Amino acid sequence: MNWNLLFQLVVNGIIVGALYGVVAMSFVLIYKASQVVNFAQGEFLLIGAWACWWLLTTYQIPFIWGFLITLAFMMAFGVILQIVVLRPMIGEPVISVIMVTIGLSIFFQAMMKWMFGVFAKPFPPIFETQTVSVLGLQVQSVYLMSLIISVIIMAGFGWFFKFSKMGLAMRATAFDQQVAQSLGISVRTVFALSWAISAMVSAVAGVVVGTVNGVSSALSFFGIKVFPAVILGGLDSIVGAVVGGLIVGLLENVAHFFDSQFLNWGNMYEIAPFYVLIIILMLKPYGLFGTKDIERV
Repeated sequence: MNWNLLFQLVVNGIIVGALYGVVAMSFVLIYKASQVVNFAQGEFLLIGAWACWWLLTTYQIPFIWGFLITLAFMMAFGVILQIVVLRPMIGEPVISVIMVTIGLSIFFQAMMKWMFGVFAKPFPPIFETQTVSVLGLQVQSVYLMSLIISVIIMAGFGWFFKFSKMGLAMRATAFDQQVAQSLGISVRTVFALSWAISAMVSAVAGVVVGTVNGVSSALSFFGIKVFPAVILGGLDSIVGAVVGGLIVGLLENVAHFFDSQFLNWGNMYEIAPFYVLIIILMLKPYGLFGTKDIERV
């Protein structure tokens, strides 16, 4: 057994899993606030990556400024999207809102192809040193940057929901919208802010993945890849999103190792998380940390 390769893949799995966890938190954030699953989440990654790429290549500005401008743009984009498209859907059946997000997904993907083409385009070099040595392993500098950013975002989410006034308002709204309104909380503001934060955080993941693999429409499938992590951890649990992301990231890489070394079945990297997802949901239908919803009939 090639232990060095296994260790390398485990480290990669933790780094990628942390990024999965960040995107999964974006899913959970919108669901907790509005009880809606956003199937356009992958397109948020794509739009953020293309916006940052366009700023860097067209205006030749430093990466840090392009990155910050992209985050500000995505926050505004999330607010406008919620106000113009999704706010009129308040009070409609949940399935109608979900279908709207699917329509948005198709629309944004087609628009990005029309604006930027269908071929992958590389990011300008960000770091002078492309790889660094960590415990004897060569790790891409971009992956280390993504791990640091992911940890910062996770810690920020934890502080936001536990101590900030708006975070507490979001938790109250997720628990009961009518009670939250009776306490003077603006549910519309909570909805808009949840979409803004979700779009911004997804853009972070889009830029990181784009710097490694280039920017193309394939980035939008990242949202679908993260969905097992969301269900695995629990659709309404921030902690579950992080744990689910780490589990899926590790599963992908460990499954790839055993498939390449012993099984030779092929494609285990893609399907292993779904096998584990099915098994866990058979034992815990609400996910590892999801809230049980018991209804009388």
